[in-house]
Amino acid sequence: MKKLTFDYYMQIDYSEVVSSCHFTIKCLPKETLRQRVGKVTIKLSPDVSYNAGTDSFGNGQIYGWDDVDHTTFSFRITGDVCAGLDRREEKIDEDMLAVFRHPHGLNRAEEALSAYYEKLAGSLPADAYEKALFLSHSLHEDFVYEKGCTDVGTTAEEAWKLGHGVCQDYAHILIALLHMEKIPARYVTGMIPGEGASHAWVEIAKDGFWYGIDPTNDIPVGDNYIKIGEGRDAADCLINRGIMHGGGNQEQIVRVSVVEVSDGITDVG
Repeated sequence: MKKLTFDYYMQIDYSEVVSSCHFTIKCLPKETLRQRVGKVTIKLSPDVSYNAGTDSFGNGQIYGWDDVDHTTFSFRITGDVCAGLDRREEKIDEDMLAVFRHPHGLNRAEEALSAYYEKLAGSLPADAYEKALFLSHSLHEDFVYEKGCTDVGTTAEEAWKLGHGVCQDYAHILIALLHMEKIPARYVTGMIPGEGASHAWVEIAKDGFWYGIDPTNDIPVGDNYIKIGEGRDAADCLINRGIMHGGGNQEQIVRVSVVEVSDGITDVG
């Protein structure tokens, strides 16, 4: 178990004035069996009001309308999390499980990725979780981490053909492999120490619960991980989404910090 404090900052600079903007921000740590969430502070600039709720996957979000003329929009979300309380993430909602059984959007496999799966299929262990670890390790060995060669719209198949990518690509490829093995799997966004940005990993269904595996680092998710939310692919888990009037070109700055703290966690029950 570790006590972690996090600081997530995003700033969007516009080349032209934005007269109004409808925004949705999904950057609130999720309460699970593995982690308890303490005090969370939210600051927006411009300083406008917002509402809080959840999306269709149960992820926390804030949303609102900014009608103040601005050329910069930013948010900072800080707080405390106690992580590593359990290996399990949360109990499976059987009504939602079918959503995570089948390929969707960015995690669809085509010819090249299917051929890679066929090469591995004969060596897979029997247990679903052990299969996931095996596939994660194989992917870690056969795929190269490299920033800048893929983007938010890159599919699992496209990334695999490139042979290079980032955590989003590792997660999409592993989900595609797991679906070919008929194992329900979902995409997860969160934060880890030393990353400087959000991180992505995978959860698989086993014995009535979800378990996290990080293919980028080839390890099970443990006490260094702060989970934000989950979905079918990265498009379901976008940290920031908005519709605006004006704005022109955009430049985005993201700074994320996660550190272990030795003192108590604020307001964790």
